[in-house]
Amino acid sequence: MAASYELKASARNRVGKGAARALRREGLLPAVIYGDKKPALPITVPIKESTLNLHKGGFLTHIGVIDVDGEKHQVIAKDYQLHPVRDELMHIDFLRVSANTTLTVDIPVHFLNQETCPGIKRGGVLNIVRHAVEMTVPANAIPEFIELDLAKADLGDSLHISAVALPKGCQPTITDRDFTIATIAAPAGLKEVTEEESED
Repeated sequence: MAASYELKASARNRVGKGAARALRREGLLPAVIYGDKKPALPITVPIKESTLNLHKGGFLTHIGVIDVDGEKHQVIAKDYQLHPVRDELMHIDFLRVSANTTLTVDIPVHFLNQETCPGIKRGGVLNIVRHAVEMTVPANAIPEFIELDLAKADLGDSLHISAVALPKGCQPTITDRDFTIATIAAPAGLKEVTEEESED
């Protein structure tokens, strides 16, 4: 399970708003590591490196390593809080992961062959219902994205999750229906012409 980032951290004894403010003045961020049937571990991580990793993308889907005073923990960021005005990181929750951990994460959808899609070539519009799909995935094989091929999609078509080749061990959290990811919508002008023709 390759880690995409590593952060140096220290165990945190002080908790509360006053302590958190003091830490941020020192360039440190309060965080916590939990899960894997072990006690929660309050820590501090550097604000600068944590912010860089957040802005690189995939922060909530990439495995990382937190080195807490020499002890390494394999983790995934499960949640983070931003300052409501300044948009700065305020707190991060990390979840411990092992080779048999499964996670629920949002996986982005990539759309293939938009330029050759018959419905789009005829003036249709790709209407994206879901930019990402919530999936249960193995922690050691989190896909960066899933792909939906538009090569045969025509005007009026709905494209469902069943049209996606899902990576091994990954499944959507919605299992009771074949939900829609995107549709190829006819443009307004074309709809009006079609309605007039049907009236004639």
